[in-house]
Parts: sequence; structure tokens; C-alpha cells
Amino acid sequence: MKRLTGLPAILVGIALTLSIPVSDTSACTGITIKPKDGSAIFGRTLEFAQDLESNVIIIPRNRENVGSTPGQKPGLRWTSRYAMMGMNAFQLPVIVDGFNERGLHVGIFYFPGYTDYQKLSEKDLANSISPVELPLYLMGTCQNVEEVEAAVKKIKVGNVVMPQMGGIPPFHYIANDASGKSIVIEYVKGKLNLYKNPLGVITNAPSFDWQMTNLSNYVNLLTNNVSDIILEGVEIKGFGQGSGMLGLPGDFTPPSRFVRAVAFTSAAFPVTTAKEGVLQTFHILNQFDIPKGAARGVEQGKVVGDYTMWTGVSDLTNLRYYFRTYDDSSIRMVNLNSLNLNAQEIQTIYIQGPEQIIDVSGCAR
Repeated sequence: MKRLTGLPAILVGIALTLSIPVSDTSACTGITIKPKDGSAIFGRTLEFAQDLESNVIIIPRNRENVGSTPGQKPGLRWTSRYAMMGMNAFQLPVIVDGFNERGLHVGIFYFPGYTDYQKLSEKDLANSISPVELPLYLMGTCQNVEEVEAAVKKIKVGNVVMPQMGGIPPFHYIANDASGKSIVIEYVKGKLNLYKNPLGVITNAPSFDWQMTNLSNYVNLLTNNVSDIILEGVEIKGFGQGSGMLGLPGDFTPPSRFVRAVAFTSAAFPVTTAKEGVLQTFHILNQFDIPKGAARGVEQGKVVGDYTMWTGVSDLTNLRYYFRTYDDSSIRMVNLNSLNLNAQEIQTIYIQGPEQIIDVSGCAR
């Protein structure tokens, strides 16, 4: 485990790095599973066309932070009361998906074509942060979704350029807590919108309220197979399993993935324990895994393709973060309870590495 030095302001010095153009077609999918033991499990995929250089980082308690503003003046200053861990991006001290020691999870999801953060006056700057800093602020200062709703109304999120993404990053966010509550946070036309999310599902654009309305187009979907019917004395039978889900969209667009995520999480048999919930979450997210080349676009004359770089699953009750990567599909876990949450520096657990294929030929009996 290698230690990284924390930055007093997340984006200080970033402008000296090279800009990396990234795909505008991110295809991330998030779901929630609630086992019978009362635990809360949130899982998501992370898709992009370029490597985000993610690793698991652990940010200790009592860390001093300074927000970033559009004019590069110092923004909001705050001290993180709670330790947190999760996946970062571009080797920065930021968390795009993770949770804090109280079981509050916050995740960033791409929201292209709709995001427009708040307009800031000069007097707003001291109370503002950048889009990529919002999860750090919420996880550092809040214990649950109720506190997130109050906290996000008290600050401003401005249109701050992130050079690694070639401009202002178009994000929206999901927050989940150990009680199973969930909300979606969006900034549209300069306005903050908060949505209760009882299904615990999120994808990308359009806006969350549109995605929920769109579910009305699929009220015909059933978990059980449709019965055979008789037409003019002719028996019409279904072709095997799955006739109840006939018409379920199977493409990788955000609306289709949203519908599938709701359908699969609602249809999944209930599980009893958190461990079973974690494994069930990985199984469901298999349906959203995108291999390289399956989802393509053209940017600046080049063909680019989103793929599932990593999948993360957060056990918000037992404070365990599970993950697998495109190059290694084995499930690995980090237990926040076993780490030093009062460390002086950010700690990093590297996730890169090849798939380990186990030869079990010698196990034949």
C-alpha cells in the first residue's frame, strides 16, 4: 500500500497536467439491493472510453479541504469529520464512488447534455466547490441522506473546468445511506434538483424524473412467463423462459439500462445476508458489463468505445468495498473497519493487474 500526499485544494496544480479528452457516452449503471438482515448494498459499473487511472483510496478523518472555483480563487474551506474510501480518478485525491465511516455513499455519474451548475457571484465563492469535490464534501460532513439533503442546499457548485476531462465535467450524483434511503442530486439550468430515489437505481441522461416517468412504458413486464393462449382453437405457446419480460430493452442507452436495472433488481429473489446481497449485486451488474467495442462513438474523427473499467459494490452496513476490473474479474474487498482512519496521509490500494486463471485439473477425482 502506497501513501499519497493530500492536496489542500483538490484542483491546485491540475492545470499543469495534460488534458485527456474523454468520451461523451459514459454508460454507468447503479443499483441497490436490500437483504432481509437490514443491510444496504449499492453497486455500480464505471464505463469510459479512456483509462481513468482509478485506484481505491482511503481518506482519513480531520482532513482540511479548500474548494475550487471558476475564477481559481479559494472556495469553501471545510474539515472532513469522517474518514472515507472508494475509487478515485486520474490519481487525484477525489472519490468518484465510495462511502464514509457512517455508511453514507456518494457516487458520480456522467450526465452529458443536461448539466449546468450554479451561477456564482463574487460573494458566493467562499461557499462554493467544484463538481468533482461534491462527494468529498458530503461524505466528509454528513452521516446520512437526510443530512446530505440539508448540506447540499447550503453550498454552491460552480462551473469549474477539470482539465483531465477537457472542460467542465457534466455530473449528477446519487447518495445512499445504511438505512437504505437514496436521493439523486442534479444541477440543471443552474438550479439544484433533489429527487427521492426509492428504487435506488441510476444511469445517465436524461434527468432522473424523466427516467422514472419512462418506466410507465414498461408496466406490461412480468416476472412470470405469460400463459399459453388459444386463438380460434389454435394453442399459441411461448418460446421457453422469459416471455414475461418480452419487450425489455437490451441496448446500452441510459434509458434502456435504467429500465433493465429496475426490472432485474425488482425481479431478483430476496436474499438474507449482506454477503449474499453483495454477490447478487455483482450478478445483476453482469447484465450491464460492456466489452470493448460494443458501444462506440466518433470523437474528433476517431472511433472510441466505452467499456466497463471496473465494478464497485458498497456494503454500507459492514463498511466493506468490493470491486473487480476489466482486466481481473475476481472480486476483491477492502474493509474500512480494519484501516487506520486517523492516518496523516491518504492511502492507496492499487487495483491494476491481470486476471489470474486457476488450473483445477489436479482436482479431478
